[in-house]
Amino acid sequence: MTIHLETQSDLEEAVHALIKRDPRLKPVLEIAGMPALRRREPGFTGLAHIVCGQQLSTASAAAIWGRLSAAFDPFDHDTVRRARTDRLGRLGLSAAKIKTLKHLAREIAAERLNLDVLAEEDADAAHHTLIALPGIGPWTADVYLLFCLGHGDAWPAGDLAVQEGIRIGLGLKARPTEKQMAPLAEPWRPLRGAAAHLWWSYYRAVKKREGVLAGSG
Repeated sequence: MTIHLETQSDLEEAVHALIKRDPRLKPVLEIAGMPALRRREPGFTGLAHIVCGQQLSTASAAAIWGRLSAAFDPFDHDTVRRARTDRLGRLGLSAAKIKTLKHLAREIAAERLNLDVLAEEDADAAHHTLIALPGIGPWTADVYLLFCLGHGDAWPAGDLAVQEGIRIGLGLKARPTEKQMAPLAEPWRPLRGAAAHLWWSYYRAVKKREGVLAGSG
């Protein structure tokens, strides 16, 4: 059964369950504090928002998204499917991103892709469904599963902050690679999504501490 992280109390319950199962996470929580649940809009809009932000600064991504959502009301798969490519380009989307969004819109319209059903699927299967789509990489897939669908077991193996958090928190000699992250997270199934929230919080807390130490010397 897939566990969903819909509310802050869902996340807190999952984190406590993780600590019972893996005592190594207790000191991690003590430093990190309880992570806050992050949720974004599901469906085509949520995935399109993540695609628009790929490889861009937060400010650039927000500016493009602001122009898109102002130009198209509602901003949905049908609107994007019918929109002229040159108009989308003038709003700031690259040719590659336009191609990705147009393909997504066509797949949803033809009912070959149902983004909502991924919430109920095994996390690894849902991840593979998404990365099979042109222009959707592992990071985009995992962010969608975690934040738009609240998938309790989505695991962002390629996320550098999670990798670095694990390196410090578990006392590893080197930052784990994307490939090494899968076996490391095995003990945390089916709550790897909650573990990711915990490691992000831990990474931020540790970096802040290091910054204070560096500044005081």
